[in-house]
Amino acid sequence: MATSSLYLFTGPELGEKKDAIENLRIQSRKRLGQLDEHIFYVAETRIQDVMELLLNGSLFASARFIVLNGAEQIKKKEDIELISKWFTSVEKNSEDSSVLILVSDENSCDKKLESIVPKENKRIFWEMFDNRKEQWVADFFKRNGYSISSEAIELLLDMVENNTDALRSECSRFFLCFEPGHRVSCDDVEKILVSNRQESAFTLFEGMCDSSKNLQARFENALIVLQKLRMSKESSGVQLLAVLAYCFRRLKLWHIITQENPYPSDFDLKIKGFSSKKAQSQYRSGAKLWDIKSVSKILAMIAKTDMDIRSSGTMLEDVKLQVLLYSIIKKNGEPIQDYIC
Repeated sequence: MATSSLYLFTGPELGEKKDAIENLRIQSRKRLGQLDEHIFYVAETRIQDVMELLLNGSLFASARFIVLNGAEQIKKKEDIELISKWFTSVEKNSEDSSVLILVSDENSCDKKLESIVPKENKRIFWEMFDNRKEQWVADFFKRNGYSISSEAIELLLDMVENNTDALRSECSRFFLCFEPGHRVSCDDVEKILVSNRQESAFTLFEGMCDSSKNLQARFENALIVLQKLRMSKESSGVQLLAVLAYCFRRLKLWHIITQENPYPSDFDLKIKGFSSKKAQSQYRSGAKLWDIKSVSKILAMIAKTDMDIRSSGTMLEDVKLQVLLYSIIKKNGEPIQDYIC
């Protein structure tokens, strides 16, 4: 039997997930030699094309190493069968020349897809609990020759997404601003993370959820953030839509949790992926703006915009994204044409 050819990594903890993929990459290089490496997204790539790439040998490498993101979107029977046939063939012929890692930010995927992957090759990367995050941050600063106060850690954790990938990125910014040996304070955190805040699709969603601002202010702010993103490395409309879809799916999950229990405990929220106070506050605010029916309509609008951009190209991409934000913020997911007289 071939060793370590198919994996499924799920869950919201992006940093540990990336580390696990990198470790597999290193192990595969040692075991298989030079790798032909590829990263794909289910929303952008046909499963058939990925399978053909795995089945065809490479002229310039010993093996293929493919990371396929968005595995929760693999639901079609024919796509799951293609993956199953490939893996069955690998096992049957004792081939040891390719690695496929299915990756999802969700906690699970289609059960038929999960059943294909060997139990030992499946792993869920859960978000860290608060006590673990605090120690992680303190250790990260210490390893790099810095220290940080407990108050600064608490403030930093309230401002950063709850995964080690985001934490590693944000914490590293302090090393560019201060000399080794510096003790990071609350003032430092506010100066570095607030004054020099970098926009992303996640901060776009965060601003859209700010129920303390009126509707027009939220829309205008969203357009400003979108413009910044389109002028930066985060300019891919398809990737931006993928993040927004992920965030609104989590908002739908928040509604489901709170419908079952209007006052969930911190533990109940944490096991569902809402461990940080920042995330809880953000989704609580978003739930005030969009009920579960509106969220379903918004997810449908995001999917439609994604299809429109793919079919018509990038020429009208900016306009379609702006129309989507208008629909989400001002019309709660309703198509704009429904309001034109």
